[in-house]
Amino acid sequence: MHHRLTPIEAARFGKSIEDYRMFWMEDPTPAENQECFRLIRQHTVTPIAVGEVFNSIWDCKQLIEEQLIDYIRTTLTHAGGITGMRRIADFASLYQVRTGSHGPSDLSPVCMAAALHFDLWVPNFGVQEYMGYSEQMLEVFPHNWTFDNGYMHPGEKPGLGIELR
Repeated sequence: MHHRLTPIEAARFGKSIEDYRMFWMEDPTPAENQECFRLIRQHTVTPIAVGEVFNSIWDCKQLIEEQLIDYIRTTLTHAGGITGMRRIADFASLYQVRTGSHGPSDLSPVCMAAALHFDLWVPNFGVQEYMGYSEQMLEVFPHNWTFDNGYMHPGEKPGLGIELR
């Protein structure tokens, strides 16, 4: 749905899928208008995931503090690296909000490796999105992590396990 619904439509949709126990409803309305999430939260228990466009803790503070979301979806590259993402995750953990980091294939395998290592550390880990990479991308960024049966494994190489060619 990615930002396409009005708050009323999102609340109605969330309510209509409750019996299916979906993992989450992702970005139902524009994330910038955070007041909308209050109305959605009041009308559904379907988990809400938001934040792939957020760049700092200040972008998601209200949503987390008021428990208007269940998963914060920002990435290491957008949140200011591992330190910035750690600040967001630490704050989110105070309010039982889990991470659900955005992981599209337009973020490099270096970013994915860093996200994987971050995910292994973060106490309130929820899920890591992974969409895979093209053969051309993997030729440029050979890596040691693997994806198998829905799970990512970091491999045994030191550091992030990435070679740059």
